[in-house]
Amino acid sequence: MNSEKIISTKDNLQVLYEDNHIIVVNKRPGDIVQGDKTGDKPLSEVVKSYLKEKYNKPGNVYLGVVHRLDRPTSGIVLFSRTSKALPRLNKIFKEKDAGKKYWAVVKNEPPKTNDTLVHYMKRNSKQNKSYAHIKEVPDSKKAILDYQVLKKLDNYYLLEIDLHTGRHHQIRSQLSAIGCSIKGDLKYGFDRSNKDASIHLHARELMFVHPVKKDPVHIIAPPPEDAIWNACKA
Repeated sequence: MNSEKIISTKDNLQVLYEDNHIIVVNKRPGDIVQGDKTGDKPLSEVVKSYLKEKYNKPGNVYLGVVHRLDRPTSGIVLFSRTSKALPRLNKIFKEKDAGKKYWAVVKNEPPKTNDTLVHYMKRNSKQNKSYAHIKEVPDSKKAILDYQVLKKLDNYYLLEIDLHTGRHHQIRSQLSAIGCSIKGDLKYGFDRSNKDASIHLHARELMFVHPVKKDPVHIIAPPPEDAIWNACKA
């Protein structure tokens, strides 16, 4: 069990959990998990540098990417530190044996205090966007999440999302489909962007069985420091 804490912060890298087989970090909005066409230094390389320096490792550092978060999103990212753990972690995520909860800040009040959303997601690669349909359409994939309203803020609502499937931009698209675009998310219908190009979507909790030790692991990540996120925690 791991409470909401940061065990190490170095060069803006927040480490939430670390052992011989895995490392879990709190991604800042704007960071990319793996390298892409932008050429920006990805989080995976930052973590490698951290491990290389901390353990004085000669040569290359092994690090396996288990899952990703959208660039404007913050929160928990899990990496594998060993080739033994990686396929086991991949299996956990593929078979949906990892529990994931997110926080999202939206301006409009949801239709219900809590609900299950079921849509059929169709991805448009050219737009890098996914569309949520009520009924199945060609090449669509079923998407399911539960949400509940955790808190009413002055001008916004804090939602907690329990994610049951892992589709491209799933939370962003499904919330937009019910008229609850996430703060700052221009792509999915919010009226203005955040100054730092982030969106107020945060990977808050991750629960899984350790791939080697077989103990339950429960990670909780504090959201970024800004006025609205701070109001959510208050």
